[in-house]
Amino acid sequence: MPEEQKQTTMAVDELQAIIQRCQILEEADFKGEDFNLFQVAGQKCLEDGYAAQLLEVIQNEKNKVIIKNMGWNLISPLVRCIFVYKKEDDKREHCLKILEKLAQLCNPKELFLGLLEQIEQTSGERVCQTVMLLLQPLQTVLLKLQNKKAYSVGVSLAMIMNQLTPLPVPYTKQQIQEDKLGLCQCCNAVVDFTKPFVNEVVKNMEKSSEYNDMELKEELLKFCMKSLKYPLLTAQLEELEGIDEHPFRHFAAEIIDILWDIKELIPLVFLHRKSKNPEWENQEFADIEQKNTADSLACLSYLMVAQHFGIDCFPMVFSPSYLLQCNMMNIEVLLKRTEESILSKGLDLFESCLLRVEDNSLLHQYLEFRDFINVPQDLVKVMTLCPIEHLRKKSLSILQLYINKFDTEGKHTLFRCLLKTSNHAGVEGYVIKNIKDQIHLSLTACDNTWFIGHHLISLLDLVFLLPEGAETDLLQHSDRIMASLNLLRYLVIKDCENDNQTGVWTMIPRIEQNFLKPLHVGLNMSKAHYEAEIKNKKENKKEAQSPNTVCSVTVSGEKMPAMTTEMQLQVLHSALFTFDLIESVLARVEELIEVKIKAVMDENS
Repeated sequence: MPEEQKQTTMAVDELQAIIQRCQILEEADFKGEDFNLFQVAGQKCLEDGYAAQLLEVIQNEKNKVIIKNMGWNLISPLVRCIFVYKKEDDKREHCLKILEKLAQLCNPKELFLGLLEQIEQTSGERVCQTVMLLLQPLQTVLLKLQNKKAYSVGVSLAMIMNQLTPLPVPYTKQQIQEDKLGLCQCCNAVVDFTKPFVNEVVKNMEKSSEYNDMELKEELLKFCMKSLKYPLLTAQLEELEGIDEHPFRHFAAEIIDILWDIKELIPLVFLHRKSKNPEWENQEFADIEQKNTADSLACLSYLMVAQHFGIDCFPMVFSPSYLLQCNMMNIEVLLKRTEESILSKGLDLFESCLLRVEDNSLLHQYLEFRDFINVPQDLVKVMTLCPIEHLRKKSLSILQLYINKFDTEGKHTLFRCLLKTSNHAGVEGYVIKNIKDQIHLSLTACDNTWFIGHHLISLLDLVFLLPEGAETDLLQHSDRIMASLNLLRYLVIKDCENDNQTGVWTMIPRIEQNFLKPLHVGLNMSKAHYEAEIKNKKENKKEAQSPNTVCSVTVSGEKMPAMTTEMQLQVLHSALFTFDLIESVLARVEELIEVKIKAVMDENS
């Protein structure tokens, strides 16, 4: 007999010997040694490719008690062998049947722990495969548990989600289609795994409106909250051309369905109802828990309001302004993130809420809520700091949309806030242009007291001001300065001194003192500085051996990247051009003021 066949026969014979020995023992008489011998012999059979013989032993009715007590020990070697064999291999099929039989025959408590241990020990590329392999036997075992079922379901779902969370979420269309690690498929398999337990909660709630056994419901709620944070918060959830059933959209729909079935969807969206979290003694853990909950609720709002998941469940009685108010906290959470997938969800949610609100209908009192001030400030940060161009552009259009929704007093308050907090010349210039548009409406189309007279003067005090007087960096603040000069030119032309509807003529002495005179001084200083720099560069260029000598230059107190002398000269000339442009508009404004004042004086004389 060949040596290999002898070894195989030995493995099967050892297993049969242990089985025969245990068959004559009572269940209570099984010893630790018996468990160890059974595990070693069963593992040897699996590793040597004799899964068929092991399956026969397990299927034998006489061995039912033995398998009930000892079978769970085979889970670890069984999982290893399943992954070794190819899908078309009969041996793999035998292993899968063994796993199925073990789920039916083994002590539920022991097998439950064995299955969880396998899920916990897996890592990397094998995580999703292992989870999907063990979901069915794990579900079978959990349904058989009588005591602590809710706790066991919760532990299982928490373990699975903890193992999945480190995996990268496929984002692009190609990544979703490839599903390299199997995450898309696995997430939907997990949600299918929960359905019997969801049905159990639903049936119990239907039997009694005072259903008190909340444990299983709470565990399912925790799972949904975790799923909203991962993978849904990060996932690409827009419909993609060429993908008939987007796996993450399907997963999102299933999570919404579970929340609706267990009657938690509406409380979460509108009442911010939270699952029962442990009382953390460590404040750091409590803060993490609070942040995770906020992320989950924000994602849920995005799914329902922006993507219209569960729209059939959505109450239609709420006003658009109330819906916006309910979501401002969620919008703020999303806009504070820097990841493209999450930031874009915040912008989409904000836009969806605003599009429901009529222009000029949002009462100024809403700005008394902290979120209504914080969110536009976060929007400004996206506009000015986000490296992704299409998100910067979208945030600008949403800021304008937000401005448009407020009544005139609200616009006035919002402009004051943005001028004081944005700390960005481009944003301040944009706000000043909006102020000009509101003044134009007040003068030509409607009776609006907030953009004429004393209300407007308080706003213009913030506009016609150089942050650091004559020493202000004019190049850095050029957008704001040009917008301020254009507004002043408009006011001087549009509002005659005799009428003085806007109150600008009352302000002229103050504007000259705080804005025009310091601007003159600043322009002279800046032009002299840059002209001297140009002269130095040209002299250095003549002295240098090569015209392309690389050196550095400092502009506005910041050292610029290494450039050739020619490139530096271009930058310096560009700055001078900006100063000339400002000076030109400044001269025109002062000329208009002088002409208007002289005309009035002539009329009065």
